[in-house]
Amino acid sequence: MLGPVILAASRSDRMRRLISAAPVTKQVVDRFIPGETVDEIVPIIQDLSDRGLELTMDVVGEDITRPEQAAAARDAYLALIDRLGELELGTRAEMSVKLSMFGQSLPSPATTLNRGPSGPAPAFQGGHELALANVRPVVEAAAAIGTTVTLDAEDHTTLDSMFAIHEELRKDFPQTGCVIQAYLFRTETDARRLAESGSRVRLVKGAYKEPAEVAYQQKHEIDKAYVRILKVLMEGAGYPMIGSHDPRLISIAQELARTAGRKLDEYEFQMLYGIRSDEHLRLAAEGHRMRVYTAYGTDWYGYFMRRLAEKPANLRFFARSMISKG
Repeated sequence: MLGPVILAASRSDRMRRLISAAPVTKQVVDRFIPGETVDEIVPIIQDLSDRGLELTMDVVGEDITRPEQAAAARDAYLALIDRLGELELGTRAEMSVKLSMFGQSLPSPATTLNRGPSGPAPAFQGGHELALANVRPVVEAAAAIGTTVTLDAEDHTTLDSMFAIHEELRKDFPQTGCVIQAYLFRTETDARRLAESGSRVRLVKGAYKEPAEVAYQQKHEIDKAYVRILKVLMEGAGYPMIGSHDPRLISIAQELARTAGRKLDEYEFQMLYGIRSDEHLRLAAEGHRMRVYTAYGTDWYGYFMRRLAEKPANLRFFARSMISKG
């Protein structure tokens, strides 16, 4: 029941003013979203890199309603990439992008993406072509400084478009990654296809509120699916990225990697900035590739509230994190 309430709050200017003014809000936001500008975030990137960690950068933004907003999101990533290149930090930080920020959800006529000999892809409603046009220069710029881009997964209605864009980008930039969500029934099939093609794939449990018709609803079912899918990725030809803070799943991932004969540089762990920071350093010290998902930007309110709306249990998790400081 909390989800719709929090989502409504994310769209309310009055709630934005109230929550933004609360002293405790700044404490939480500062911990999980460490900056608003490129100048503020660069020292964070340098510090984490000096500690042996890698990063994936997310420029936060919500409620894209106009093409010019999508273009601004593209330009924000390009500015970050330019700075990383100047500082020779390109190999330490990749980009994570949500295609909705690049115009995927904007209305437009149905479009078809040509797949060549295999025939045309299904038609997509919305700003599919706009999102592809906006994300391509970001992928190109990232490749120019020695890094790459991962396409974040959003709700299940956007995934066919996301996978089609991912496939299109990989024709020229095969290192482009994507995210899959263990709680969706479709994901094991998606994982087999991606593993066979040699893709970089981040596996997460999934945080959006999805209906029982398309997704597991119970934690134990999601955990079992996560392990099954991770086994597929570890045994495949791609590059698995384990997106989890769950100690049990991290341990299972290490065992699956050993069983599959993977070296430490043939997969990586990913965790959110500000959560289990000691574990970030522990895994890196053991020789694992450990990447920190780091969000920044001025639209922290929408990002933060939407994360809570996607999974209200995050309220308790963030509260515990604030108390533990770990």
